[in-house]
Amino acid sequence: MLVADERTPLLYLVHRIPYPPNKGDKVRSFNILRQLARRHRVFLGTFVDHPDDVQYIDTLAEWCEEAKVIRLDPRTSRLASLRGLLTGEALSVPYYRSAALAEWVGRVVAREGITQAVAFSGPMAQYLDAPGLKRRIVDFCDLDSAKWTQYAGDHRWPMSWLYRREGRSLLAFERAAAARSEASLFVTDAEAGLFKAAAPEVVARVGTMQNGVDSDFFSPEHGFANPYPDGGPVLLFTGAMDYWPNIDAVVWFASELLPKVRAKHPDARFWIVGMNPAPAVQALAGEGVTVTGTVPDVRPYLAHADVIVAPLRIARGIQNKVLEAMAMARPVVISSAPATGLEAVSGRDCEIAHSGDEFVSRIFGLLANVSLRPTMGQAARQCVLNRYSWAAHLATLENLLDAPHHPNVSNDT
Repeated sequence: MLVADERTPLLYLVHRIPYPPNKGDKVRSFNILRQLARRHRVFLGTFVDHPDDVQYIDTLAEWCEEAKVIRLDPRTSRLASLRGLLTGEALSVPYYRSAALAEWVGRVVAREGITQAVAFSGPMAQYLDAPGLKRRIVDFCDLDSAKWTQYAGDHRWPMSWLYRREGRSLLAFERAAAARSEASLFVTDAEAGLFKAAAPEVVARVGTMQNGVDSDFFSPEHGFANPYPDGGPVLLFTGAMDYWPNIDAVVWFASELLPKVRAKHPDARFWIVGMNPAPAVQALAGEGVTVTGTVPDVRPYLAHADVIVAPLRIARGIQNKVLEAMAMARPVVISSAPATGLEAVSGRDCEIAHSGDEFVSRIFGLLANVSLRPTMGQAARQCVLNRYSWAAHLATLENLLDAPHHPNVSNDT
């Protein structure tokens, strides 16, 4: 006898196809999808912006009852986003604007009687005005408007003007989206606090949903062959290498910090492992620096690196790359920006550096003390096991969807 599917329908909107979970935003969006699919019939609206990801569209059927996937050409979308200069809106919003997706949202919400929706990343909130939706949750992740404003300080005119404008315009959009939504979520309390200060009218509806890590997948118990050729100690950075904060991090590390490390450890090697390395990253390859591009599995590189480095100066908040390295029981040196909100003790679970010189000093300490590395690695993994379970953090989202009345998200009193 057939049993009726008692799961409720839910609309999930994501700016980039949430599979495979091979970069920071996709790790979070995929784990949200997997969690939602346990209790909801998920109707997914998303974009695919890289040819390598097209092959995974059919895979979405494992978690989605229906998926509307729009092909997005980054070059065409960048040109389309320029219309924001004429309309006054943030350029990020028309970048992800699609009449086909908007039409599908309206149609599927009406057809399925969908009343709940989750939008992943701010620009996807533009699709949440469909009649029938009664509970809208926006997972902003980070406060992107603040990032654009920060970019402005690192560039010359006219890009500084453009980035500053984007920061102002995007903040106005984020505030409007939050005002129309029942809840707005950020990855750390610090990011949520920034938004609360900028949008006091929605303070009660702003909260935190931290990142997690799959500690079974990222585990030192797996055996991996060493991918590194013989040589000196390996300093490793992992991440999507077309993402500006990652580009800035490795360029800064390779040009400013690595020479200081190699002055004391001439055989030290810096490995940059991640997809789509930008020209500025590719240009770093040479003496002491290796750029791999896409690899089939990042775990062997994590398992056999001597020190994992996260010298990010722009990106704030807990980074998946840091949690994954800690879950693999590796010693990690983190700059203060990505350490914001990380519930870890510097000197025990990881090393947190507040300046370039301190970053180098922390590396020296780990390279000199061979016994400290496994000790810190084990403490790092225990920290992840205790505090960074995806299931525990994603319970925040389910509680918001289950709340019988207008939810009060903020922990503020």
